[in-house]
Amino acid sequence: MISRLRGTLIGKSPTDVVVDVQGVGFGVHIPLSTYERLGALQSTVELFTHLHVREDQLQLYGFASEEERSLFRLLLSVTGIGPKMAQGILSGISSSDLKGHIATGNTHALTAIPGVGRKLADRLVVELREKMGKLETTLPGSAFPADAQGALRTEALLALTSLGYNRTTADRALRAALEEMRDASPSVESLIKAALRHAAG
Repeated sequence: MISRLRGTLIGKSPTDVVVDVQGVGFGVHIPLSTYERLGALQSTVELFTHLHVREDQLQLYGFASEEERSLFRLLLSVTGIGPKMAQGILSGISSSDLKGHIATGNTHALTAIPGVGRKLADRLVVELREKMGKLETTLPGSAFPADAQGALRTEALLALTSLGYNRTTADRALRAALEEMRDASPSVESLIKAALRHAAG
């Protein structure tokens, strides 16, 4: 079982990378969240991996953190979800938001993820809510639980996009605001105001 790769990044796209490990090039499928954290080509990368075995092929999936890999494996345990769909879900939502929406049973927010309909959203909540509780409930450097942060992010993101900011700009501004307020427990209003400052700057 290949559980981790460390080597030189010699190829990358939003869904796949190639990592050279002592002369052997490993093709690895990745979610968008991992792609956003990669360095430039020829830089050294480390990925936590999951080897998916099928009768006709082996598929290697890689993640920037152990938390993402754990979420990927939990998604695979849900009826009807294969590795490609799990990869797509993690590409469409942050780990903290996914955990928060499942913990609070927010199926409406889950259906906003590309490829997730109402029935699948219901299954995610029913089959994973208890299992999610066994993962770490707080984020590194965060003063409040992941589900609380997920709810705050969702409300603030909706507010920013309704004000005309695209999702990428809004998400970047929210991350900066949360980092700035990491030692506090912000309200939705204060988070939006901080994010607006970052978006404008």
